[in-house]
Amino acid sequence: MRFAKTLRNSTYKPWEGNYIDYTKLKNLLREHDPQETDDNESAWTEKDEGAFVEELVNVQLEKVHAFQANTYKYLRERTSECESKLEELASHSPDEFKNGEEEATDDQLGRENILRAASTELDAITHEINELEKYSRINFTGFLKAAKKHDRRRGTGYRVRPLLQVRLAALPFNSEDYSPLLYRLSAMYSFIRQNMDDDPNKTQSLSDVRSGGDKYKSHKFWVHPENVLEVKTYILRRLPVLVYNPQTSKIVEAGQKDPTISSLYFDNPRFSLYTQKVGRAADAKSLRLRWSDHLSSKPEILFEKKTIRESDDSEEIRFPIKEKYVQAFIQGTYKLEKSVQKLRDRAGTDAEGVEQLERDVEDIQSFIQQNELQPVLRANYTRTAFQIPGDNRVRISLDTDLALIREDALDTDRPCRDPEEWHRTDIDNLEMVFPFPDVRKGEVSIFPYALLEIKVKDGTSKSTNEWVADLISSHLIKETPRFSKFVHGVAQLFEDQVNSFPFWLSDLELDIRKDPEAAFQEEQEKKAKQAEDEVAVGSFLGSKQGHSFKAAVGSPFGGSPADRHSAGRERYLEARTRLDGDYVVEEDDSDKDVGHGSPTVLSGLHTLIPSLSTSKFARARRRKSIPLPLGVKKPGQLIKDSGPVQVEPKVWLANQRTFIKWQHIAILLASLSLGLYNAADEYNNIARGLAVVYTLIAVFAGVWGWWMFIVRSRMIEERSGKDFDNIVGPIVVCIGLVVALCLNFGFKYHTAITQVHDSSAFNHTDMMMGQVLDAGYVPE
Repeated sequence: MRFAKTLRNSTYKPWEGNYIDYTKLKNLLREHDPQETDDNESAWTEKDEGAFVEELVNVQLEKVHAFQANTYKYLRERTSECESKLEELASHSPDEFKNGEEEATDDQLGRENILRAASTELDAITHEINELEKYSRINFTGFLKAAKKHDRRRGTGYRVRPLLQVRLAALPFNSEDYSPLLYRLSAMYSFIRQNMDDDPNKTQSLSDVRSGGDKYKSHKFWVHPENVLEVKTYILRRLPVLVYNPQTSKIVEAGQKDPTISSLYFDNPRFSLYTQKVGRAADAKSLRLRWSDHLSSKPEILFEKKTIRESDDSEEIRFPIKEKYVQAFIQGTYKLEKSVQKLRDRAGTDAEGVEQLERDVEDIQSFIQQNELQPVLRANYTRTAFQIPGDNRVRISLDTDLALIREDALDTDRPCRDPEEWHRTDIDNLEMVFPFPDVRKGEVSIFPYALLEIKVKDGTSKSTNEWVADLISSHLIKETPRFSKFVHGVAQLFEDQVNSFPFWLSDLELDIRKDPEAAFQEEQEKKAKQAEDEVAVGSFLGSKQGHSFKAAVGSPFGGSPADRHSAGRERYLEARTRLDGDYVVEEDDSDKDVGHGSPTVLSGLHTLIPSLSTSKFARARRRKSIPLPLGVKKPGQLIKDSGPVQVEPKVWLANQRTFIKWQHIAILLASLSLGLYNAADEYNNIARGLAVVYTLIAVFAGVWGWWMFIVRSRMIEERSGKDFDNIVGPIVVCIGLVVALCLNFGFKYHTAITQVHDSSAFNHTDMMMGQVLDAGYVPE
């Protein structure tokens, strides 16, 4: 489907005028101009290029970004209004309305009306959040499509993709995280359902909803190559490197290399599985084959099918298969009968494992046949795993040297893979390794960063959570939620076949390295915002939801409330005081009563007087004895207390040297002008005029040098903070000399030409006289 049609079908009618004007961009690009071909680009001018770039990266991008930001801000405001209405109901129990019959009935009706109105408003907000997420995704894809059309049609002379990536980073409408807002809406929905059912005992926290097996919280990050070693050493202090295989898990032996893993992903020519994952569809599925090392070493191959539920929980089906049976299994002619029979012989006919294997085989094979799946993409990477053997509370994997390779046979004229094979034999038979230099250009994409994934089990100890949280909030890594190798590979290698792209593509052109201080401040802001959202959620769930946030010493949250969104912060403190009596937050001293005077004053002292802090930074600052390098002594007093600041002699000498240089130039020019004047005779007015010009330049140089010496001496005495440089004098002298030399050359050239003409005329006269004499003519 053409993208223009996809854009029309995806347009939300109330926002119709705020989408990217893709038709206008194509008209500016003159895509359908019959008078212009790919070989004739002379009609495309700088003016045309400027008009297209201005429309794409300024007009359209700023329009989309402004609408997304304003709409999201408006949705947050509407959410806050709903919270304020429901907070009044949450502060009063339904039992308070049962004192008088008539009054209670009226109050109860009013309460139900408020709940119904809030529910209707929440439905509208939820709907618009979904539409806003779709709006961001389709516009992001539109900008990338327009840039690609431009760069392909105009060749290498004009490339707009890099500029667009920079502008997308400056106006990141595509990277908004809507999860915190959805979290608040979920809490309000829960509160409304509980009160509409008139059963307050149903109140429960979000943590109570989770039950069943082990739950893990997963975090995905990019790591810059310069930070990979530092990240590894940081993790190695807490977790050992682990080598995993289906038979055993053990600590890696010395000298053993990290395993190379290959994952072969399936999809159909319509890329249905890719579209589901990018669009975050419910029950999105993916299918892959995975093995380690080269196929020549006959590794175990795993067939894996993964389903992502609407709640972000995943369900996996996997079973091993031999290489020689893979093609037959994909075609549906083999159903692992031998493996099923071996398992039945070992475990018995009625064993549960036999039935489960048969169901898994039937599920995956029918999934392949129904969706017409075939291998389309290979991901090859080196994995380093960190985990304590037998302890699965924290599992970390670091993938480096990631290469994404086309494995499809979609182009029948030039297939990347033999349609009769399930994998690329040119890669596996030759045992190619990273970076796969023999693979044709356009069939391989090298990912520039390493991938870090951290999985933390619920209920992990506080000490473990602390060092993991320090790593997550450090400047060494960049968080990329929902990153997928399969999605990224298809977006990079099959961009002509798909009409939707993941949001993280715009970050590939950026430097993901961060300043440590900036990363610290960003993390503090994120924690404060998260704590405020959790308090709002807890107020409706009737629980002490969320943890108290204490800004670290030196963080931007150590200032007064006026320096941080004071109104929202005060609501945060009041709500937290209602929910948790022993809640302590670092806050400045204030005349306002927040409910608990002592804890607040104490925490305010921690902010105003850092010496009371117990943080590592504060303890290091309070140390009395710090070892100094050899030959370095501790100063007895501060520089500001050592009396008036003295100007070093070299400052005066530098000013004097500059003055002497100017006088040197003046003397040279004066000597030149004097010599030129004396050498000229009384009839050479040009030489005398130039001598006068050089004399004037010499006088200006001398006066300028003296004047600047006086001015700079005064500035040094006054310890002025102004700049000491002044470019007027050098420019005047240079221009004067250039003009004088040009005039000198012009006059000399004119004189030489005149002499040549006079000589020619004299020779012509002599020749005429000679001819007359030869003719016998004698004047009387």
